[in-house]
Amino acid sequence: MKNELLKEEWGERLDDLQCNNLFLIQNPSKFCFGIDAVLLANFVKAKNGGHIIDLCTGSGIVPVLLSAKTSAKRITGIEIQKDIADMANRSVLYNSLEEKIDIINDDIANALKYIKPCSVDTISVNPPYMKDTTAIKNPDLPLAIARHELLTDLETVVGISGKLLKENGKFFMIHKPSRLSEIFAVLKKNRIEPKRIRFVHPYINSKANLVLIEGIKGSGVWLDVEPPLAVYKDKNVYTDEVLKIYGR
Repeated sequence: MKNELLKEEWGERLDDLQCNNLFLIQNPSKFCFGIDAVLLANFVKAKNGGHIIDLCTGSGIVPVLLSAKTSAKRITGIEIQKDIADMANRSVLYNSLEEKIDIINDDIANALKYIKPCSVDTISVNPPYMKDTTAIKNPDLPLAIARHELLTDLETVVGISGKLLKENGKFFMIHKPSRLSEIFAVLKKNRIEPKRIRFVHPYINSKANLVLIEGIKGSGVWLDVEPPLAVYKDKNVYTDEVLKIYGR
């Protein structure tokens, strides 16, 4: 049964996540998850027995990892691309997680068709980072859709999150530091107060290229800036903290 879930004739492969014997089906010709998804899953703090929504879920990497890293009762991933959502769903089946994880194939803007407003404990999202779409040669490519705001944008991501979250519900996102002021403005507009951020640097003495953000709906004003996270200590050599995050 499990062998039937992997479509090798389509160019798919099975990757060992090195976490609770979990695996993920991926297709390099479409899009493979990066370290940003792994860092996001590690950054999330979810309520025991709660409901997590992962927006822009892609291949389902964050829900699969969160099934091991949290005690959530239910995790829902939403992905607009049909073939990518199908691959995510087959990863759920491969790991026998169908009683805990469900994948919705739709635009995140339509999330309220499936989920009641103000009912979600935790939201995670690794959204498209780039606003400028002028240089894209093929806007239909999954890689372009994953990286550029072609099918969704920051306003939509945060707007739907504000509608889905309960009061005091938590919002977690990874994004680019260059858009941080815009991110804070959009969060506050939707009553999600930034509470915790952590900058991610390729090397400890280099500029940050990612930022992890936690917000809480309806919370008061208070922001913690955590120590920076360096990914590499030498060329192609992960730092001890990143190796620990990867479970090595």
